[in-house]
Amino acid sequence: MSDQTRPAWTLQQPAPGQFQLGGALTVATATALRARALPEFAAAGKVLAVDLAGVTQVDSAGLALLIDWLAWAQAQHRSLRFGALPQPLRSLARLSEVEDLLLTPAPPSP
Repeated sequence: MSDQTRPAWTLQQPAPGQFQLGGALTVATATALRARALPEFAAAGKVLAVDLAGVTQVDSAGLALLIDWLAWAQAQHRSLRFGALPQPLRSLARLSEVEDLLLTPAPPSP
């Protein structure tokens, strides 16, 4: 696979409900990543965790995608939490005043 066709991100599921995200979480990747992740989340159960330690690049579109995932999880009556947030993502979330959304596990809505 050439560099032009390889996604700038990876999404792996090492265990049921457990995901690892790596690479770029940016405006250039958010749409494709959303399209890939939501069906995998839907098939993974009610309790989901996404490890973000492998994220190497982030911008406001990437942050918006994570918030979108939280909204999706709540609408689907699922619990979603993020772990191992890289410092640039934490800084962007803090600046945007949404850090608590990313650090607090989102319980499923009733």
